[in-house]
Amino acid sequence: MKKPYRTKDLFESAFLYASGKRLASVENDGKKCYFIFDNFISCKELADCFWRKEALVNAKEFADAFRTLKDIIFNK
Repeated sequence: MKKPYRTKDLFESAFLYASGKRLASVENDGKKCYFIFDNFISCKELADCFWRKEALVNAKEFADAFRTLKDIIFNK
């Protein structure tokens, strides 16, 4: 089994989700919400591009992913 990628950043998570990465689960510790994605290595590579401002993703897919993740947070 591959190591999961874990982040609490909603925008990074929306980018990963819009890029086609599988959201495995969402963990909420009461104060923070963590998004858990499959495949640490490929997610880490994409996240690094995101933080270096080198990432490209379809704007509509990003907006949809952002709304979906926000809905998940507030429906839990």
